[in-house]
Amino acid sequence: MEATIVNVKDKIRSVNDFPKKGIVFRDITTALKDAETLKVMIDYLCDCFSDVKIDYIAGIESRGFIFGMPMAYKINAGFVPVRKPNKLPAATYSQEYELEYGTDKIEIHQDAFPKGANVLIVDDLLATGGTAEAACKLIKKAGANLVGTAFLIELEALKGREKLTDSPKIVSMLKY
Repeated sequence: MEATIVNVKDKIRSVNDFPKKGIVFRDITTALKDAETLKVMIDYLCDCFSDVKIDYIAGIESRGFIFGMPMAYKINAGFVPVRKPNKLPAATYSQEYELEYGTDKIEIHQDAFPKGANVLIVDDLLATGGTAEAACKLIKKAGANLVGTAFLIELEALKGREKLTDSPKIVSMLKY
């Protein structure tokens, strides 16, 4: 397993000073374009939750869609998009979260899950944890059971994991 993770990490491009000076951006597009690496990433995240009953995967916009859809297909679960405001056409639940300067929010449809459904949240990156924490709160607002959160990359220095107190299981494939 460790060799697989190292091979995937080798496929992630580091871009200095993006989106602003002093930031090292972990660019997953170089890993996504390689079919074998994409398969390894999806399989890894699914395998980490093979002991958990999952009815739905909630993918956070937009890169959570990239990983969440194939994961849902692989484990025979439904997929629910967690969107930025005003992108969903029916009644929604909204959850605000803090940004470095100001706030933002994410939404899901109010009828996204039946009550008591088991939901796994998926995104590409766990940084400060604000978006993922908001997604966890949305799952609970909708009356579903949060079974965990899965990320391709975790930026450990930003301590986002500490905000995910509602998540019973937190998985990140790559840690920086």
